Amino acid sequence: MDLDRIRIGSAPDSWGVWFPDDPQQTPWQRFLDEVAEAGYRWIELGPYGYLPTDPARLRDELDRRRLTVSAGTVFTALHRGPAVWDATWEHVAKVASLTAAMGARHLVVIPEFWRDPVTGERTDPEKLSPHQFRDLTEGTERLGREVRERYGLSIVVHPHADTHLDTEEHVTRFLDATDPAAVGLCLDTGHYAYCGGDSVRLIKTYGERLGYLHLKQVDPAILAEVRRDGTPFGPAVASGVMCEPPRGLPDLPPVLAAAQGLGVDLFAIVEQDMYPCPPDQPLPIATRTRRYLRSCGA
Repeated sequence: MDLDRIRIGSAPDSWGVWFPDDPQQTPWQRFLDEVAEAGYRWIELGPYGYLPTDPARLRDELDRRRLTVSAGTVFTALHRGPAVWDATWEHVAKVASLTAAMGARHLVVIPEFWRDPVTGERTDPEKLSPHQFRDLTEGTERLGREVRERYGLSIVVHPHADTHLDTEEHVTRFLDATDPAAVGLCLDTGHYAYCGGDSVRLIKTYGERLGYLHLKQVDPAILAEVRRDGTPFGPAVASGVMCEPPRGLPDLPPVLAAAQGLGVDLFAIVEQDMYPCPPDQPLPIATRTRRYLRSCGA
């Protein structure tokens, strides 16, 4: 199948990057060199401050490698209500401004974890109260409208393991409760499978909300151990729960075909969580993954 509506890219996450600055991570210059070498032309910004935040310098670095930004990313805790709005917006505005300056049109919004991704310590209730859920939906709608009005970007909310938007039940409830004009969906195939969801079914049911894709797979054997032991997300990633395609779930060709069938242009950004990882590990995986996606028609 010719997936001519799907634009494939990658992200710092596929190079083991989770933080703006961390000695365990690939230096940003090496990431840019290697993502281009692997055959990708679209990238995400990753955590704000990892790549240069001066627009002129970043554009020069990207242009020299023939790379273009598809989106920026922010974490938010909007379920905590109006009290967190000012601090949230201060961070969002920085990321949105750089994202827009790079010519991108999407801002990926990830809900905050309910437990520490490394230690597993509870930082919020695992389940939202009705009041917290309303704060989440209303805050996200406000964020979507403000980001569009001020920066011309569309927000796409990213369901994520160990957050309040994880399972099919929680994701569909959130989509049903939010305004499609303000809030789009970033479907991460790996996180949705991690939490028991069916990506193809979600695309077919809520296709009009899908604005962005993250391509990722989970190792079913390791996932079974993670679920059995209640392992937090960070140690689960370190154990290899997110694996190189096509070794895991979900099967990506049906997902890509369902997305192509929507008849709209979509970014599909490869994100293989693997923090931390040896510095020489990402490039061969990224190259093989790009080759595999080409064989799928992307």
